Amino acid sequence: MKIKSTIFLIIAAAVIFANYSFAFADADADLQTVVKGNSDFGFDLYQKLKGRKGNLFFSPCSISTALAMTYAGARGETEKEMAEVLRFSLEREPLHSAFSKLQSELKAIRDRGHIKLSIVNSLWAQEGYIFLDTFFNLNEKYYGAGLNFVDFVTQTEAARRTINIRVEDETQQKIKELIKPGMLSRLTTLVLCNAIYFKGDWLSQFDKKKTQDADFYISKNEIIKVPIMSQKSKFKFKDFNDFSAIELPYEGDDLSMIVFLPAKVDGLAELERNLTNDNVKIWIDELTGSYGAKILVNLPKFKITCESELSEILGGMGMRNAFSLPPADFSGMTGKRDLFISKVIHKAFVDVNEEGTEAAAATAVVMETLAISRPLIFRADHPFVFLIRENTTGSILFIGRIVDPTK
Repeated sequence: MKIKSTIFLIIAAAVIFANYSFAFADADADLQTVVKGNSDFGFDLYQKLKGRKGNLFFSPCSISTALAMTYAGARGETEKEMAEVLRFSLEREPLHSAFSKLQSELKAIRDRGHIKLSIVNSLWAQEGYIFLDTFFNLNEKYYGAGLNFVDFVTQTEAARRTINIRVEDETQQKIKELIKPGMLSRLTTLVLCNAIYFKGDWLSQFDKKKTQDADFYISKNEIIKVPIMSQKSKFKFKDFNDFSAIELPYEGDDLSMIVFLPAKVDGLAELERNLTNDNVKIWIDELTGSYGAKILVNLPKFKITCESELSEILGGMGMRNAFSLPPADFSGMTGKRDLFISKVIHKAFVDVNEEGTEAAAATAVVMETLAISRPLIFRADHPFVFLIRENTTGSILFIGRIVDPTK
């Protein structure tokens, strides 16, 4: 079934470390600063992307990480602009150290064995081009970024295919052809990649036998049939008048999906206008602080892939210097002002079904030289918002919007 014009928003936010004895307020201050900055940037970027038609899905965590690796080589005005847009407020060393801690916390969740979660970083450098050891060492130390030498000059397509194959492997074949033909050239000098993969089962799964085709209101005047999953169980639920919210936890209770459903069929635009990190945090605090209630949940199945080239958008957000030479200053990479960002390529995938959720994303930064009672009913049969989050710190992994659950 094709999507025609509904707006149905996904915010998939991520997942850090839960079930620990220390309280949120006592968590590492630098880590929390980075989590908040990444979340602020994620919602800033969402506001820039929301005007696009159709489905929307991306990973702020992946984009922030890939650009943080790039930021390690930025200096002067380029560094300042990147910090402002990406919401990096820490000094260089504490910032990269906090990103490293964030990655370690995510790995700790994976190691508990309830969900699958991986984040892999890599650097792809032109063989024979002289980079500073300090730049490569920093990325290896804090991001675990493996260094690979390829030949962009004479074997551009072979290098592109090699990078794409690695990304496919790291995302369980969910992100294919991240870098399309023509995106690299003989002037390409360095590609910095981040790949993230998540798969988790619902703590309370939907029964496939109860999934039925039903109406989904793309707008007041347009209705389509989509497969709607259904279950009645105990969930945390909050009515905010203009919209309602529900928390759907994943196995292990480390991660949850949060769904924000506007009260009106055409209410998503207003919800999106208020979609900031500060507001979302308030909403989630109220939701997760509520008592569980018996809810009849109806949620559409969907599977989507979205891709973007973000250089123009990031430039418009204030990262102007980074995308042209001059004035780009990435002298922290080579000791010279000889590199600029030519492209920031991002691709993300999500599949929501009866068992749970599978999501993956990859980002490539291309551098060139030059009680028993009648249950409440939560029926998501019109545009709504949801997010996947870790229940302690709430670092955002994915943000998006669904225009049609079937596309």
